[in-house]
Amino acid sequence: MRKKMYSIILVICIFCMSMLTQAAAAPKEVDKELAAYIQQLFSDRAQFLIHRDKDSLDRHYVSSIATSRNAMRHETDRAEYVQAWAERRGIQFVDAISHVRIIRINKQKDKAYISTVESLKLDYTYIHSMMPVQSFGIGTRHALTLTKTDGKWHVLREWYLDPLEENPKLIPDSDGMILSSDRHIESSELGKESAGSNTTRKYNRDKAVAYANKYAGAAWGAGNKHRYHPNYRDYTGLGGDCTNFASQCIGDREEGGGLRMRGGWRHFQYVGGSRTWVQTDAFKDFLLSSGYGSLIARGSFQEIVTANERHPSGAIAKLRPGDLIAYMLRGDVDHFSIVVGFDMNGYPLVNSHTADRYRVPFDLGWDKHTTYLLIQIRD
Repeated sequence: MRKKMYSIILVICIFCMSMLTQAAAAPKEVDKELAAYIQQLFSDRAQFLIHRDKDSLDRHYVSSIATSRNAMRHETDRAEYVQAWAERRGIQFVDAISHVRIIRINKQKDKAYISTVESLKLDYTYIHSMMPVQSFGIGTRHALTLTKTDGKWHVLREWYLDPLEENPKLIPDSDGMILSSDRHIESSELGKESAGSNTTRKYNRDKAVAYANKYAGAAWGAGNKHRYHPNYRDYTGLGGDCTNFASQCIGDREEGGGLRMRGGWRHFQYVGGSRTWVQTDAFKDFLLSSGYGSLIARGSFQEIVTANERHPSGAIAKLRPGDLIAYMLRGDVDHFSIVVGFDMNGYPLVNSHTADRYRVPFDLGWDKHTTYLLIQIRD
């Protein structure tokens, strides 16, 4: 439930996109000119995250129109955040590749109303290391209005729930954080057990991680043709799907971690999940009171990564693939993600829904005001 203050806006936009879908019958052939423009728009914006060539971005917007200026400002702000985060983590982004799937086009004279899904791949290296290039993926859903001026298409307005929308001035430093490539070696061993070798344990971490990777949705790298599990209701338009996804990862009996549904923590096919299954704070309370989870630590970024007497390598080092991270804002849990491994330098990576993430560094898209709850799932 990333950014609760956006939930109402999200519902409205999903409704508008639904109405757009009803108003425009699926075209027999996608408008090739518009399709080519949309691909170029997203490709240029992906490259802007890396190289920040302002000319390549400016040409897609109309400076005399406020909504178009606002849409462009959003792209410049997110690029500034991404670069500032990378600098504080000793990382350099080297490439960004965008793949766009067009859902609907409704063209009306000099206007076009577009619904698209973007799968973005971001490649990075560590500045002071000879490690090879590593990658992670993000998936976002966009509602765009385009306008044709001077014979060219431009973005008039746009809406999407952006996981990279944060203030670059509020990124905490990683001073005191202890990383180790040994964590990567440990996590790379995960999944080598056969499906039946874990039957004596209550929680199957291998399968929980495999589930998270398969059903990470629109994010680059995800499986299942970028689709969610069809047996579960999608709560994207109802406040966010992150907790529903975390519950699936640890609780799905066939493909996931296999924790038994109990008490109020349940999902009913064709109906949906209980409050404890889909609501962030209720899910957190259930995990800690049921015995399914235990709290490793709670604190700011600096507090969970810095070594102390209890956690000589920092509390973050206690996380294992299959554990969960809850993100708190202003005292309430706002989001859940599942730890799926570590990069080659030992940095924890997570998957989640809303927005869709695949092996993303755990704190990318958050700031110094975020409180992290590191929750170990007992196996």
